[in-house]
Order: sequence, then C-alpha cells, then structure tokens
Amino acid sequence: MEKDKYKIVLFSDLKDAIHSSLVSTICLAKMIHADIEVFSVKKPTDIIGEENQLSAMRSINSEHTDTEKKMKSIIDPISKSYGIDIKYSFTFGNVKNEITRFIKERRPDMIVVGKRKSRPFNLIGSSITEFVLDTFKGTVLIATDKSVLEPDGELNLGILNNSEPSQSLTFANNLMLHARKPLKSFNFVKNVSTPQEIEVSSGEKRVEYVFEHNESTVKNLTNYLSKNNINLLFIDRAERDSNFHMNLTSAEIKQVVAKLDTNLLVSS
Repeated sequence: MEKDKYKIVLFSDLKDAIHSSLVSTICLAKMIHADIEVFSVKKPTDIIGEENQLSAMRSINSEHTDTEKKMKSIIDPISKSYGIDIKYSFTFGNVKNEITRFIKERRPDMIVVGKRKSRPFNLIGSSITEFVLDTFKGTVLIATDKSVLEPDGELNLGILNNSEPSQSLTFANNLMLHARKPLKSFNFVKNVSTPQEIEVSSGEKRVEYVFEHNESTVKNLTNYLSKNNINLLFIDRAERDSNFHMNLTSAEIKQVVAKLDTNLLVSS
C-alpha cells in the first residue's frame, strides 16, 4: 500500500539555478503526491571570517535575517504560482554534518540537488552530490537547468539498463502514469559493434537502444538521450546479475552526471 504523502527535500545554497531545480521538484511532487521542503546550510566561516566574538554574533544575526528574507523572496512566488505549499529552513554549521542530521530527522523519500554548470559535484560546498549519493539510501534527483521538468508538462522518461522503476521506487506507479509512451530503454551490453534499436513488447510498448559497453559508453548515451528528447533518466543503483547487461561503474555514473544535460533520477 502506497503512502499518503511522500517527502521531498531540495538542498540548495540559494545560488545558481535554484529556480529551475525547484520547478523540477514541484513537477515530481505533483506527480507522486509529495510535500516539499527546501533546506540550506551556510558555513559560519563564510559569514564571520576573522571577526571577534561580538562582531561575529552581529554578523550571524544579520545573516540569519538576510537568509530568511532571501528564501522567502525566492520560494513564496514560486509556491503561489504553482499552487503548492513549500516549507523552507536553513542553518549555520558544517554542511555535511547538518545535511546528515537533517536526513535523520526528516527522513525524506527523495533528495534533490541542483547541478552547477562548471562544477557538477560542488553544490553546497565540497562534493555534496557525491556525499548525498554515498550516504542517502533513498532516491536522488540531480536536476539540471538545461531541461527543466515543468508541472503538467510531458515526462519523457528514459530507463538505463532495462531497470524496472517499480522494483526500486515506492512511488513508481504514480510516476509512470505521467510518462510518455513508449518508454525508451538504454542498455549497455557485451559485443555490440554499433547502437541498435529494438522494439520490445512486454505488457507495455517500449523501445530499447543497445550499446556496447566501452570507452564511448557515456558519449553514445548522451547523443541518444538528446535525439529522443529524454528529460528524465532513471538509473537503478542496484547491481544487476546478468551476463548480457553491463553495470555502469561508479566512475561512469559520475561521468553521466557531469556530461548529461538532462535530469537524473537515481534509485534507492
């Protein structure tokens, strides 16, 4: 039995593409019936520098007020425009420690992190996307401003290595209701000289693209995602025991994140 409400949290440093990340978050929240919270962390050293204790307290109090106003000015208009309640909170401290604490307390079903143009793994400090993928056991959406998921828009869902979202996403049924048919499946296999297109019928219509697993794996994938206008790619982190389909290595998943201009949904 599905939950009444899922919980999605967007981690943001309130810079770069928070607007597009939040819109994509709203899109998924409406599809799977989820609540949204935006959470931000600032390092005290970024605020107070080398100031004395009294000046430091004044700086922190001022920054607290400014941050609250900034979050309100960014989030409230988007919340009103799309007709959805969005909670938001922030704190000062060690970024990774505070994210860990937040996850334990809130227990979200999905975490969203935005992808920066220049440094895709440095979002709220050092390597936060990698940190979230390594420590969070739930679903992670890595959102890009190149392909924003619009609420009430069309979801062009791609599936990597023939994974079944229903096996690793608790909200898969809700998500699949909004996915354009036929689904597109992208698979890496052994001993295939050129990409092949295969139409597969297994209950529902699906088009499968097959690539050889080699040094051009990510490049081929990127090209075919673009050709098919895929705006959300699903990757299952679970290892597949198969002599035919090839698992992406951790390094290759990082390449996918760094090079793709589409949104990436990574399973629990």
